[in-house]
Amino acid sequence: MSERFAVHNTFVIERIYKASPARVFASWADAQLKAQWFSTPDTFDFRVGGEEKSQGGPPDGPVFTYDARYHDIVPNERIVYSYTLDMDEKRMSTSVTTVEFKSEAAGTKLIFTEQGVFLDGHDTPAQREHGTTIMLDMLGKQLDDN
Repeated sequence: MSERFAVHNTFVIERIYKASPARVFASWADAQLKAQWFSTPDTFDFRVGGEEKSQGGPPDGPVFTYDARYHDIVPNERIVYSYTLDMDEKRMSTSVTTVEFKSEAAGTKLIFTEQGVFLDGHDTPAQREHGTTIMLDMLGKQLDDN
């Protein structure tokens, strides 16, 4: 029998994008725009109470499952959602995430805050923060390209 444990962590990542809050928000709210910098969703219901789900991974496995639920949406200002991340049948983590969009002279200041519990060593806070940093950099590229 394996040892079970939970690691709790909060991290905050800030980015400045040269796009309006409405445009940055749209990159989260529109499934086609979001698929350009995040995984392509199998289900995308962007509303309070709605879900976003996706599955994928390398051809030889494992299969990763992202399962999110939206709890608060203030257009062009804030998104709050919770999500689980599974690897095959193993729960890796459960998180609550807040994404804030602040108007700046240069465009938008995005503040991404994730509060997570990482389970049984399947993922770590450092790995998640690193992956999120890459994801937000890809969002910046998508905004620059469109």
